[in-house]
Amino acid sequence: MSNERLVREVSLPCSAKAAFDWHARPGAFERLTPPWECVKLTASTGGIRDGARVELKSYLGPIPLTWIAEHFDYREGELFCDRQISGPFAFWEHRHRFESTGLDSCKLIDDITYRLPLKPFSNLARGGVRKKLMRMFDYRNAITKRDLGVNQGRRGRVVISGASGLIGKALVPFLQTQGWEVDRLVRCPPSASDEIEWSPKSRRVTWPLDYHCDAVIHLAGANVAGGRWTTARKRLIRESRIDGTQTLVSEIKRLRRPPAVFISGSATGFYGDTGESSADETTLRGEGFLADVCAEWEEALAPLREKDSTRVVIARTGVVLTPVGGALAKMLPAFKLGLGARLGSGNQWLSWIGIDDWLHGVHRLLIDEQITGPVNLSSPEPVTQLQFARCLARVLGRPAIFPAPEILLKLALGEMAKETLLASSRIAPGVLTRNSYDFLHPSLEKALGHVLGKEVLA
Repeated sequence: MSNERLVREVSLPCSAKAAFDWHARPGAFERLTPPWECVKLTASTGGIRDGARVELKSYLGPIPLTWIAEHFDYREGELFCDRQISGPFAFWEHRHRFESTGLDSCKLIDDITYRLPLKPFSNLARGGVRKKLMRMFDYRNAITKRDLGVNQGRRGRVVISGASGLIGKALVPFLQTQGWEVDRLVRCPPSASDEIEWSPKSRRVTWPLDYHCDAVIHLAGANVAGGRWTTARKRLIRESRIDGTQTLVSEIKRLRRPPAVFISGSATGFYGDTGESSADETTLRGEGFLADVCAEWEEALAPLREKDSTRVVIARTGVVLTPVGGALAKMLPAFKLGLGARLGSGNQWLSWIGIDDWLHGVHRLLIDEQITGPVNLSSPEPVTQLQFARCLARVLGRPAIFPAPEILLKLALGEMAKETLLASSRIAPGVLTRNSYDFLHPSLEKALGHVLGKEVLA
């Protein structure tokens, strides 16, 4: 079987050097990996210069595959290449070429040559593999173009709690490719230079000597949907948020100078069940366990908000859409089998946000010194549960005819079902809208198509 060739191009709103530098930074591989692909970077040495190697783990169904690639033909600002040393292809070579088209514009050309193994059986897979590669590079091009079109503003060093969580794992490589130095707070002795030990239980952060950071992003907290809300589970949900916030607020006082901005996580659960009404940042808190937790979580920031030295932003997040985890990942198996549908009556509202809009929204909060206080991180187009189910089914090309009755959800999940799955959350991103934030995917269909690689079907 002869070699196959795939060439994909994208015009970028920046110089060729800026685009090249973006790809050379830590986190670029993770940032460009489509969320629907089960690929993990297990080892990396030397960046993208000649001789540098990366080791990946992926899966062909249940079968684990290891892919080792080596970089070659590095030409700074113009070209870098990688070839497969061992892996699933009989041959693989990828050339990343950057061509200037103007003072602040360039073209990125991905030129891939590959050959499938197991001739002649590989002929059966040719079309599927090519289609999969095209989906992947369409996604990569969309990410690269959006990320490089951002107003960079200031950069510096940022400390992140909850970096191992669902959105924390996406935030770290995003900020790294944007030029930020990222340190992670960890609960065990550090094993890398970018880790800092902390213990919310002991109210302690072990800052390195003469440490300084420009920003703190606090995301740590137990998963609200991690199990039935027993008394112990509710205590864990609350304490994991309050203790962590109080610890960071107290411990940043020991730094030689305070960070310029502190972004604390919260949730749209602050507003409780909104019914048919739309809530923005001026709306008073609602009722229920989640509303109480969010209110206490935000109140723990009070000592910091009383000072003028650090700008405090509260990120009230809706349902974040990514197949990597969270609500969407839990829904996908049933919907892919054609067994998914609305929850309860389907009339309750769902406020959601695509993972990339969440990342860019937080970046805006980092660099925009005019934004302070609560900010709703949610799409300007909330949908009902019924609309969500029909849209997800349509994007996947499946029917949606098996509803989950309210009584069964309450029996299975109790209070958690009442406050998360069956309550209305109709939220407006008032602050982002007033500050002219341009949503990448304001509509649900576009957002689902993007994270699932299903733009064509959508």
